[in-house]
Order: sequence, then structure tokens, then C-alpha cells
Amino acid sequence: MQTKRTRQGYADGLMELARENQRVVVLDCDVSKATQTCDFQRLFPQRFFNCGVQEANMMWVAAGLALEGFIPFATTFGVFASCRAGDQVRNSIAYPKVNVKIAATHCGISTGGDGASHQANEDIAIMRSFPNMTILVPGDYEEAKLATKAAAAFNGPVYLRLGRDAYPVIAEIHHGFEIGKAKLLREGRDITLITTGIMVSEGLKAAEMLKEKNYSARVIHMPTLKPLDSEAVLQAARETRRVVTAEEHSIIGGLGEAVAGLLSETIPTPVRRVGVKDVFGESGMASELLDKYGLRAINIYQEALRLLKES
Repeated sequence: MQTKRTRQGYADGLMELARENQRVVVLDCDVSKATQTCDFQRLFPQRFFNCGVQEANMMWVAAGLALEGFIPFATTFGVFASCRAGDQVRNSIAYPKVNVKIAATHCGISTGGDGASHQANEDIAIMRSFPNMTILVPGDYEEAKLATKAAAAFNGPVYLRLGRDAYPVIAEIHHGFEIGKAKLLREGRDITLITTGIMVSEGLKAAEMLKEKNYSARVIHMPTLKPLDSEAVLQAARETRRVVTAEEHSIIGGLGEAVAGLLSETIPTPVRRVGVKDVFGESGMASELLDKYGLRAINIYQEALRLLKES
């Protein structure tokens, strides 16, 4: 299976946007080789701003550029965008609903060797709590390009979540990108698997594993976490009566809690959450960490089996 980096999809999407729209500008915090915005800098040096190791200041600069009519993409690692610059994102971007796109790379446990200090496993929880913030979590390289273009066309603050490692390319998720809309990848009647980001490939594998046990699993990919596609979730709950969520993020504050919260208030439904279990990560190869922290198809499959046997 082909693998490519979502951060490269972001960079390639930016360059395509810049050729079409002179208002697109990029800011970075001295990590452009890691975020891949160095590609944009090389082609459009007059529209690239290296703000140095000053993430908070970068958010202020991006807000100012947006107020002057530009479409700024403020780019840095997820842990710095959400934690270090959280005050500026809240008060200078989300609160006034300024048209800034925050592109966060190196998110999730698969950031790998950089260890716990750089593995953003709580960034979605932070950004979801800010009113006016839209959150996009593409599943592969091609969808990252689509999400980047959708973010540019959208009027308002956007948090675009990207990874560090190379992930499987999933053809099923390449049919367009509409903010706020889920993608139905498999029909199913017994249980629904809802994934976001790179967990889409694991969800599809888990569905095949369940099929071998004669269970029919619906698979929904959720590239927008806020606003959540409530209609898709509610329909799945009514028709399959069981839900497993899977995300490369803490089980606190992310996809699992969003789905469980919605269902608890509307159609009480058994939900199991696959994600990082309220712990900090550690250094290691991305593949090793995904195994250790239970972010694989086998983990989704096992949670689904438990639900199916309980009800």
C-alpha cells in the first residue's frame, strides 16, 4: 500500500492555492523544513513570513494579516499551536472570528521519536473548546490537499490537523471535501466504526476482520470534527445500534467524546472509544507507538466484538 505524508499534502495544496489566489500567505515558526512550508517559501518568498520561535506572536501576526484581507496559514507543530499559543488563538483568532487558518503538523502519537513533549494528543480537545473554531483532520495525503483548499475557501478560523509520518493513501476518501460532512465508506447493519484522521485505514481493516466473523460493519470517516456531522452519526446509531470511535488523539475531548456526547443527549447508544488512554506518550518509531497505545485495526475489532457480544 502506498504511503505519503499529510504534511506534504498540506504543502502541495498551499502551492496550488497560491498560484490561484494572491491573498494566500504562509507563516512559520522556524520549522519550515519539518512542516514542509519550505516548499512554499522557495516558490513564493514574498508571501512567506518566518516568525522565529515565537508561536504566540505568529498568531497575532496572522490575525493582523487576516484583518487586512489576506488568507494566512499559520503553521507550526500541533503541541505549540494548541498549548503554547492557546491564549492568542483564543483571544485574537477564535473570539473575534478572524479568518486565520492554523495548520498544525506533528500531531498524534505517531510523531514518534520526538517524544511526549512534541506529541500533540490533546490539541483537538483544546481547539474544540473554542467557539467559532472549525477543526479538520484529513486522513491521508490527498485529503490533506483537499482540506487545505477547503480551509482557504471557508470564512473563519480553522484548525487543520496533520501528522509527521507517512500514512496509507486511501482512495475511498478522495471524493471531494465538504466541511462538516462525513464520508460513508462502507455500509453495515450490525455496528458502526467512526474514524478520523489516519485511523481511517485501520477502521477499514477492522471492518474486514469483522466481516470474517459474519458481522456487517458500517465505516464512517469524519474529516471534520467541528462541526460534527450529527446527521450521519444519528442515522448510524439508529440503524446499527452500536458505535466504536477511533482517533489518534486522547480519548478525552476528541472524536469519541463528541460522538458519545451527541448520542447521550439524543439516542442513547453503546459507544466504545479507541484512542490514547489519558497518558503521555514516549519516544519510539511511529509504528511501534501505534501498536503500543492500541491504535490499530485489532484494537477497533476487539472493542467492536465486545459491544456485539454485550448487546
